[in-house]
Amino acid sequence: MITARMKTAVLLGALLGIICILGAGYRIGFAGNWLMLGALWYNRLLMGVVIGLASTSKRRIALIRGAILGLLVSLAFFLTTEFADPLTFGLGIVYGIIIDYLASRHQGLAQKFTEKFAAGSN
Repeated sequence: MITARMKTAVLLGALLGIICILGAGYRIGFAGNWLMLGALWYNRLLMGVVIGLASTSKRRIALIRGAILGLLVSLAFFLTTEFADPLTFGLGIVYGIIIDYLASRHQGLAQKFTEKFAAGSN
């Protein structure tokens, strides 16, 4: 079931994925690295899905749960790069915390975002 928490977590994962692409692209270069940068964005989107699937939205455990889930999802990307980008791995843990905390606190964020986006395009 797609809940408001799930929508918010996926939206945050997608947005933080764009930030990751920009940061990693400036560090390693954009040219010739599109596959890796796309995989990095997908990893952050997947992080949003995994965190959104967490059944509870208790904010007091969101920081710990977000760090653990961020670590687990980011570890998959980190292993495939043969440990070449520890900064991206560390930021994955931080992004997990951000996604879980904001998805727990502002579950209707995705709804507000889509309403503003739809109103702005008219």
